[in-house]
Amino acid sequence: MIEKNFSRKSNVQRVTGETDIQLKLCVDGNGSAVINTGVPFMNHMLTLFTRHGGFNLELHATGDIDVDAHHTVEDVGICLGQAVREALGDKSGIGRYGHVILPMDESLVLVAVDISGRGYLAFEVPMPTAKVGAFDTELVEEFMRALAVNAGLTLHVKLLAGSNTHHIIEAVFKGLGRALHSAVEIIDPSRGVPSTKGVL
Repeated sequence: MIEKNFSRKSNVQRVTGETDIQLKLCVDGNGSAVINTGVPFMNHMLTLFTRHGGFNLELHATGDIDVDAHHTVEDVGICLGQAVREALGDKSGIGRYGHVILPMDESLVLVAVDISGRGYLAFEVPMPTAKVGAFDTELVEEFMRALAVNAGLTLHVKLLAGSNTHHIIEAVFKGLGRALHSAVEIIDPSRGVPSTKGVL
């Protein structure tokens, strides 16, 4: 592993008629998270993502959660994706690929990522229940798609086993953190951008 003497950071702000989001990301972090989206379940999941990815994330979001959490969750995904793309710069020296098969009690989830510059999501994660508490579980896919498209990730998420919806979603977010950590890691700066095209 290459010793890091720098920090790749980004700062994203997004204000719409539905949400107001301020986000700071360091991909060379220590797992520190200060997160308030107004959606407690998302706070929990993003904290897990940050911790298991070894990132630092500061996120403050307000949105029309009196309607539902859809706009807030999706827009947080947009902002986090933009932040990842910005923090990685020209992507020189990165591992580019990352994958993990992650267990969470009875649940088992595969997450694989390619920092390809081409935003794409393959999400094969059937949810046993429509809600976890007040959280609409279909929003997990919306978040992942917004993240993948805006970060320029090819992202595959597949449920291999599981019956508890909370455990499944937790495995997805932990797995995303671990897989993305591997993909953004600086492997060899002298190799430049890891693509025969010379750009990602």
